[in-house]
Amino acid sequence: MTAAEGAAGSELEAVEQLGEARRRLLAEIHKTVIGQADVIEELLIALFCQGHCLLVGVPGLAKTLLVRTVARVLRLSFNRIQFTPDLMPSDVTGTDIIDQEPGGGRAFRFVRGPVFANMILADEINRTPPKTQAALLQAMQEYQVTAGGQTHELDRPFFVLATQNPIEQEGTYPLPEAQLDRFMFMVNVGYPSAGEERQIVKATTSEAAGDPEPVLDKMQILSLQQIVRRMAVSDHVVDYAVRLARATRPGQGESPSFVSDWLTWGAGPRAAQYLVLGAKARAILHGRYNVSCDDVRAVAPSVMRHRLFTNFNADAEGIKPDAVVLRLLEEVAEPSAEDYKRRRR
Repeated sequence: MTAAEGAAGSELEAVEQLGEARRRLLAEIHKTVIGQADVIEELLIALFCQGHCLLVGVPGLAKTLLVRTVARVLRLSFNRIQFTPDLMPSDVTGTDIIDQEPGGGRAFRFVRGPVFANMILADEINRTPPKTQAALLQAMQEYQVTAGGQTHELDRPFFVLATQNPIEQEGTYPLPEAQLDRFMFMVNVGYPSAGEERQIVKATTSEAAGDPEPVLDKMQILSLQQIVRRMAVSDHVVDYAVRLARATRPGQGESPSFVSDWLTWGAGPRAAQYLVLGAKARAILHGRYNVSCDDVRAVAPSVMRHRLFTNFNADAEGIKPDAVVLRLLEEVAEPSAEDYKRRRR
């Protein structure tokens, strides 16, 4: 057996192990979180892609409990930051303080803020001014924090989950487009079904259920993140992801007519990158080492809904970004053999 064959075999084994770990993860998470299976899967996909999530849902849907539980079953350190109008950037990243040294001198010492953890819950991120929102940008993009002229590396894996209340908008600061684009997924957290709500009421008004047990650790997560990056994907899937992203841009030759009618502008290249990465992670989570266009379609709404900006016509007709994404998935075809023949000519 060659070294390449051995490496491929070990990665196939890791994918099979993750398929089994997914089942164990869901079983442990559901000890404390009832329902929300789609939300849990999208969080895990983003984590294994080294991405970040924006959770949008009304209060009381167990968003904080879900994040705490996921951190626990993955053996990750966790911090919750409550974003408020008076929160300062140093309250997020940390600050330098003057420290008394044993010899009588004084020196600056950096005190780490709550952003120094593996998993961060940025609760109600749109309630704080843009200056404080931006304090997360460098951490999310570069996995480091700069304070007092010094750069401090964040521990990996690093995963930001921000929440946003879609109802009460008074006194909020909408996230700038540049910061929205840093989030791999915008995940809609909906109401539970009648059966799930009945289970929630019974579980939360009786003795506490068993605590979830850890399933993976940091080193295993980092290894699986690398497998997602190394995983091969066909040109057919990549071309379909690029075609979907380009179809969202008004005035482009690839976009359907309804896009110009409903959108001011569409998704950038980062959308296509996340469509492919998300499809790869979804395939691995389901124990598959091959990626299909169905995987791309499955992650498309969460990748694209916060990257599409509707115009007055769409607002007047009540058209939301999700409706545009669903229409795109219906009308944008996968690349065909004829497309590749024309490309070779």
